[in-house]
Amino acid sequence: MPPRQTRKGVDVMGRGRAKAKQTKVARELKYYSPDTDLSALERELHAPSPFDSLTKRVADTAPPTDDDDGYEDYGQSASGKG
Repeated sequence: MPPRQTRKGVDVMGRGRAKAKQTKVARELKYYSPDTDLSALERELHAPSPFDSLTKRVADTAPPTDDDDGYEDYGQSASGKG
């Protein structure tokens, strides 16, 4: 069996060992089920939603704005008419 490979003082894990470790971690994640706080879940599901409250109706049309933006005066002065 060849000596273990090292790279800058770190053991390089062989492909078989790496795959076995990945499989072990994946299996632990798949089958791990933490304790679920069902009463907290029930409180969250039965709590009033912020979307349930009545919202203030926004007008469909914007209020009229002042159309005098100064470009009319600028256009007249630029054309020499003002």
